[in-house]
Amino acid sequence: MFQIEEELKKLPGQPGVYIMHDAKDAIIYVGKAISLKNRVRQYFQSSRDKTAKIKQMVSKIARFEYIVTDSELEALVLECNLIKEHRPRYNTMLKDDKTYPYIKVTASEEYPRILFSRQMKKDKNKYFGPFTSAGAVKDTIELIRKIYRIRACSRKLPQDMGKDRPCLYYHIHQCDAPCQGYISQADYQKSVKQAVGFLNGQYEPVMKYLEEKMRTASETMEFEKAIEYRDLLDSVRKVAQKQKITSQSMEDRDIIAMAKDERDAVVQVFFVRDGKLIGREHFHMNLTGSESKAEILNSFVKQFYAGTPFVPHEIWVQEELEDAEVIASFLTARRGQKVRFVVPKMGEKERLVELAEKNAKMVLSQDKEKIKREELRTIGAMNQIGSWIGLSGIKRVEAYDISNISGFESVGSMIVYENGRPKRNDYRKFRIRTVQGPNDYASMREVLLRRFSHGLEETKKLQAEGGDLAMGSFTRFPDLLMMDGGRGQVNIALEVLRELQLEIPVCGMVKDDNHRTRGLYYQNVEIPIDRHSEGFQLITRIQDEAHRFAIEYHRSLRGKEQVRSVLDDIKGIGPARRKSLMRTFKTIEAVREASVEELEAAPQMNQAAAEAVYIFFRDDKQGKM
Repeated sequence: MFQIEEELKKLPGQPGVYIMHDAKDAIIYVGKAISLKNRVRQYFQSSRDKTAKIKQMVSKIARFEYIVTDSELEALVLECNLIKEHRPRYNTMLKDDKTYPYIKVTASEEYPRILFSRQMKKDKNKYFGPFTSAGAVKDTIELIRKIYRIRACSRKLPQDMGKDRPCLYYHIHQCDAPCQGYISQADYQKSVKQAVGFLNGQYEPVMKYLEEKMRTASETMEFEKAIEYRDLLDSVRKVAQKQKITSQSMEDRDIIAMAKDERDAVVQVFFVRDGKLIGREHFHMNLTGSESKAEILNSFVKQFYAGTPFVPHEIWVQEELEDAEVIASFLTARRGQKVRFVVPKMGEKERLVELAEKNAKMVLSQDKEKIKREELRTIGAMNQIGSWIGLSGIKRVEAYDISNISGFESVGSMIVYENGRPKRNDYRKFRIRTVQGPNDYASMREVLLRRFSHGLEETKKLQAEGGDLAMGSFTRFPDLLMMDGGRGQVNIALEVLRELQLEIPVCGMVKDDNHRTRGLYYQNVEIPIDRHSEGFQLITRIQDEAHRFAIEYHRSLRGKEQVRSVLDDIKGIGPARRKSLMRTFKTIEAVREASVEELEAAPQMNQAAAEAVYIFFRDDKQGKM
C-alpha cells in the first residue's frame, strides 16, 4: 500500500521529474522541480494559495513516482517527453500536434534535388522553412522545377547515368535530363544555385529573365510559349508578394501571443525567417483551471519547441516565462547557437506582439461556434447515447464487426471511439481461428474472448512487474461495448464478459429491414432513438467504421489468398520467386504460357524451379480439360 506521508519523507532534494497517478494508476500530472523534496511536498501541505485545479488534482492522487536528473535542464527535457507521451489530464495541454513542411535541397548529392520534407535533420542538405502551408510548399517546388529544370527522380547520379530513358519531365521541358548527361554537372549546379537564391527571396533575377523570355516569344509569334512564360511570371509574383518584410535585421524569430477565456486559450505564432513573415499558425490549448497567461505560455513554449525541428534565434513572448532561463538553455543546445526570449515593452516590437494577440483573440472568437458544434458532434453525442440507456461518464466505446464471404477467411474488427472521436491507434484486427464456415455468433464470441482475455493477462503481468498499464495493447477496457446487431450479438458479448468476470455495459445497434439504424438494444429492451440527433449520427459513424475496418482487412486477406493459391502451391516457389515471376511476366496467364527457358531467365529462378512451374501449369491445363 502506497503511504503518501511516508513516501514524502523519502524524496531527495535533487532536480528531477515527478509523476502523479490516480486510483486507476493513470498518469494525471507530470512536473519538474529543482528540488523534488520541496516541490512535491508543497502539493500536500495545507495552504490557502492553492488553485481549484491543484486542489482537485491532489484529491485524486493515489501515488506518485519520480525520476532524479543531474540538472534542471535534464528535468525539463524529460518533463516535455513525458507530457507528450502520456498527455496527463491536469497538465495544460497543446491540442495541436503538427509537423511543419520544409523545402529540402539535397546538397549532399552531386546532382541535387528539391524535395518536400516534414522534418529537418542535421545533415549536409539545405532546408528552407518551416512553412505553415503544405500546399504552398508543393506549389513552390513545382514552380522551381519548371523554371530551373531541377530533376525530380530518385536515380543515383552519376552512377545510374544512361541506364534508362529520360522520364516525362524531360519531354515536357521541366528537366534537362542529367540522367542522360544532356547537361553538364557544372551547368546543373548553376541552376541549383539559382533555385537556392530564389528560395532565399532573390526574385528579381528570375522575374527579369521570364519577362525577357515572354517578350521574345511574343515578338517571334510563339504565343503558346509566351503564355507559358506569362503564367510562370504570375506565379513568381504571387510567391514574392507573400513575403512581407517585418524586420530589417534579417534574423529568424517567432512572435508568440495568446488570448483566453474561462475555458479555452488560443496561442498565435508568427514565423519570421530572414526578416520575412513567412506565415502564422494558431494553436488551441486545453485549460484545466484558472491558469494565468504566463503559465499557459510557459506550457505552450515547452511543448511546442520540444516537437518542432527548427528553433529560431529569438522568441518574442507576451509575458515573462517562469522557466525562461532553463528553456532558453535547452533550446540553445538544440539549435547549437544562442537562443533568447524577449518580452517587448515598446515600439515596433511591442506592436508586432500586440498584432499576434489580436489575431489570437479573433481566432478564439471565431472558433467558439466551431468548437461548440464539434463538442455537440462528439462529446455531446456520446453523452446523448449515455442518456438514452441511463449511463453517464461514457468516454471510451468499443464496437465490433465480423466479415466473411461464405465463411471464407472470417475476420473480426475492433474499433475504438474516445470522447466521440475515432482512436485509430487502438483499432485491432482478428483473424478467426476456431470457427469453420459462416457463423457470425461463434466468430464474435472468439473475437471478444481473445480481446478481453488478452487484456486481463496483460494487466496481470504489468501489475506484477510494476509497469504502466497504459503501455499494454489491450489493458484499457471500454466504458461501453456497442455490438453491430440486436439481442443475439448482445447476449454473446454478455456471456463472454460473465465468463471472464467483467462488468462492462453492452448495447446493440439495431437496424431495420433497409439496413438503417433504428434503435439501441440494452438490458433486453429496444430503445428508439431520434434519427435527427447527434447521438444517432455518431452511432451510424461507429457502425460504418466497424464495418469498413472489417471489410478492408478481409479484402486484403482475400487478395493475398488469391495470389498464394496460384503460385505458392508450386513446390520451390516462395515469395521471392513469386515476385520475380510477376515482375517479369506481369500476369499469371503470361507465366502459364511461358517456356522453361523463358521462366529460367527470370531473376531468382533456376532450371528446377522453372520446370516445376512449367509442369504445374501443364498439369493444371490437363486437369481442366
